[in-house]
Amino acid sequence: MLTAITLVVLGVVCRLLTPWLHGWNFVPMGALALYAGSRLPRRWAWVVPVAAMALSDLVLDYGTQRPELTRWVIYATFAATTFLGPIANRPAFRNWSLPILSLSASTLFWVASDLSTWADGLLYPLTLPGLAACFVAAIPFYPNTVLADLVGTAVLFGLGPLVERVFGQVNPHEAGAADEPGRVDPNQAA
Repeated sequence: MLTAITLVVLGVVCRLLTPWLHGWNFVPMGALALYAGSRLPRRWAWVVPVAAMALSDLVLDYGTQRPELTRWVIYATFAATTFLGPIANRPAFRNWSLPILSLSASTLFWVASDLSTWADGLLYPLTLPGLAACFVAAIPFYPNTVLADLVGTAVLFGLGPLVERVFGQVNPHEAGAADEPGRVDPNQAA
């Protein structure tokens, strides 16, 4: 639970800082979704990026008219990205899969958000040239998304287990240490 709350807060803070840092789309939401998918139960992992997006949208989109189709497609994209997270836990793939998974998350977001922006029909005509224009206009945002997700993936997957170990030593019951065979939960020992 602590991991989920921390990830939601991290996602909200990153999104809220973006306008002031002038790094459009430099938000590691794909990395956050991947990490949530690798560390949290599958039935709850998707809640982390969706909650981070929804909470930060309350502030960022206040008074704007953001198309609802785009909003829901982006939420669904990050929720779907959490299903890639368990791949990062496979020992045979762990070392080389993280950059590939991160790039996949970035690309999935870029394609889905551009398709939904085009499908809204508000900015681009619903024609093949309109779709092409939408994707061309979005190219400058893609490198920031990729870089943010790569950095975010490195930080979360690099520092995340270290932080979990530190908190696990403080409270071994929450970290699952009592669930290991032969270990006795000190809270239940009488």
